[in-house]
Amino acid sequence: MTDLIGLYDYAKQRAIGVYWFTMDHAESLSFMDSDGDCYIAMDPWHLGTLAEEKTKLAHELGHCETGSFYNEYAALDVRQKHENRANRWACKKLIPEDELKKAVQKGYQEPWQLAEYFDVTEELIRKAICWYKYGNMAVDQYQ
Repeated sequence: MTDLIGLYDYAKQRAIGVYWFTMDHAESLSFMDSDGDCYIAMDPWHLGTLAEEKTKLAHELGHCETGSFYNEYAALDVRQKHENRANRWACKKLIPEDELKKAVQKGYQEPWQLAEYFDVTEELIRKAICWYKYGNMAVDQYQ
């Protein structure tokens, strides 16, 4: 399990620039330039909690680490494929399967309890559970 400071340290070690900007239409985004260098933009005014910041940063790092990028003209299925890769990376980094099982054994059963335990969003907890249990991120199918 990685904490927020650990994620920023990870980005620094991997030479992934993380910058804070005010953005009108996004909470965060990542970009890889033609040299293969990756950059992340975060808008602190759109992030209400540290759990949201941690989850968004891990997701954007997931794009960088898996090379999962797309442009505005990409088909929706292509976009979803890249989003799923970034989310899987974030789940593995923030909510490793063995640690999730240990948390459940300790009595953390509800998604909100697990989200507090791992200091991530409930949405990411649901994706992790779905990924580890069913092998996909189709959270809506299993509610």
